[in-house]
Formats: sequence, structure tokens, C-alpha cells
Amino acid sequence: MKLDHIKACVFDAYGTLFDVNAAARAEQATLGDKWEEIANIWRLKQLQYSWLRSLQQRHTDFWEVTGDALDFALASVKLDDPALRNRLMNLYLTLSAYPEVQETLQKLQAAGIRCAILSNGSPKMLGAAVENAGIGPFLGGIYSIEEVGVYKPDPRTYQLAVDRLGIGPSEICFQSSNGWDAYGAKAFGFNVLWCNRFNQTTERLPGTPDGQIKSLAELPAIIGVG
Repeated sequence: MKLDHIKACVFDAYGTLFDVNAAARAEQATLGDKWEEIANIWRLKQLQYSWLRSLQQRHTDFWEVTGDALDFALASVKLDDPALRNRLMNLYLTLSAYPEVQETLQKLQAAGIRCAILSNGSPKMLGAAVENAGIGPFLGGIYSIEEVGVYKPDPRTYQLAVDRLGIGPSEICFQSSNGWDAYGAKAFGFNVLWCNRFNQTTERLPGTPDGQIKSLAELPAIIGVG
């Protein structure tokens, strides 16, 4: 598979560049065998709350949504530990990047491809994660949906990347590990690679992505710079 005439690569952050399970995994000694269940519930409710707030037109930033989702996850497993909650929230600010992320961004930058993040995350959250991962020098932009006040997959969020980069959707390749996000971005008009790290089932939504990859390391070759 090849995608031609790509001038910029835009990446989702959570689950795509950064491991959303890393925070709960880091507290495995405290959480025991519940850590994975908590991580899964936390992520599911985080996404559900973002979509529901968008539908209700009751926006709040992703930091608050993430905290609300964590509260639900901890209550689901009958845990009431404010100190643990604080540690998990702080760990979410420094989620580890997937192993191939930095090298992939370096290759793209060296080839003259502009790279940016487009994420539901708040500026504070994204800035902390990027700094912790050491990938700031390879990014030309970090775009938070806070600029438009609604969560992905609302088309206004994808338009934000077009406006900030100053190029057309057909010149952008968008990468996300979240199927719903990949389909939403394709329906908007981007070239899209679904980084299906976890063998998720194909979505039944408008906007089938151009292709699926298992790792972002596959991206440079697909756009002709590998």
C-alpha cells in the first residue's frame, strides 16, 4: 500500500503515541490483578464521557473527564483511596510512548514531512506527555480540541488540523489506534492509517480507513519516505 502526495502526518495521542495503560500498570503493586480491569474501565469511561459531553453540549476539558472516568473505574472495583487516585492522575501526565514513536517521527522529519498531534487531551496533558517522551523536537504542532470546544470525532476537530497546517485534507495522513477516530477522520476527508495495535474488530461506521498497520514504524514506507 502506498499513499502519495503526503505533506504532513497528524497523530492521535492516547493509544497511538502514548500507552494509556501505563498509569495503571505502574501501580500494579498496589492494584494487584485488578490493574488491567481498572485500566480498561478507565479508558472506556473516558471515551464515553467525552462523547456524551459533546452530545449534551456540556464541554469540560479532558483532564476533568479523565478524573471522572478514573473515579468510576475505582468505584467499580470498590476502591476508595484518594492517595492512589492522585498518583494515577499524575502518572497519566507522563504516559510512556510506544517504542517506535521517536524513531518514526525522526524519519518523517528528516524527509521533510511535517508532524503534529491532534488530540482530545488538554494542552497541559499533551505538553507533559510530549516532554516526558522527548518527542517535542520532532513535532511542528500540538493541537488540542480545546481550541474548538468539542471532542473527536466531531468534524470541527479534524478541521482544526487543516486550519493550523494550512494544507488540504488530501495532503494529510492521519494516524490513530482508535477505530472510531480513524473512521471519523476518513469520513472528514483525511488519508487515514488505522494503527490497530490490539487487533480490534473492524468498525461499522462511515469512512473506511485507507489501511491498517500494527505499528507506526510502518508509516514512513507507506508514504514513500521509508
